[in-house]
Amino acid sequence: MNYSLYSMLIIAYLVGSLSFAIIVSKFMKMDDPRSYGSNNAGATNVMRSGNKKAAVFTLLGDLLKGLIVVLIARYVMRGVDGGEAIVGICGMLVVFGHIFPIFFKFKGGKGVASAIGVMLGFSPLLALLLIITWFVVFKVSRVSSLAAVLATLLSPLYAYVLFGNTAYFGATLMIAVLVVLKHRTNIVRLLKGDEHSFKKSSAANDAKHSKSDDN
Repeated sequence: MNYSLYSMLIIAYLVGSLSFAIIVSKFMKMDDPRSYGSNNAGATNVMRSGNKKAAVFTLLGDLLKGLIVVLIARYVMRGVDGGEAIVGICGMLVVFGHIFPIFFKFKGGKGVASAIGVMLGFSPLLALLLIITWFVVFKVSRVSSLAAVLATLLSPLYAYVLFGNTAYFGATLMIAVLVVLKHRTNIVRLLKGDEHSFKKSSAANDAKHSKSDDN
């Protein structure tokens, strides 16, 4: 592997480390999202600030960085032997950077939006399946983290059906592992029945479950 490929992998991680929850909050003169709610640098926690515009910008930024990195990597690696594997690794590094951003003391988000962006770069159909899964689970349960975890768990299955046993399947599997591990506290609360649900809207309940987040 030459230096240009090493550089591409490093850039993928650095782009992933651009935490838009923190960047948008600073730009809009809001509190650091790691200082309130779930203390998580993600769109869901930014939404807790009451600033929906900031949450939308955060979501779009985190999604687009994954998509852009993968699309550029696919363009650069087209026709290169093993290029698909490099593209997959770049996708994984974006999500890894989002979760452990070097620019923000390695304290980032949970990777859902960035993972969807990466998978959109792999295949629009793969991303669509994930979004549909998230929407259906959330519509039934009204629990955002449950929707995120189930969509993430199903992503390798969708990828295998679409791509077979390829580098994109392997990358999707590894991304799913990262995202699910980052949601381990949410999973514990889900098993205990303590996870926040949007069916419950009282202030007391929101305070009790403020540690729930999925981005």
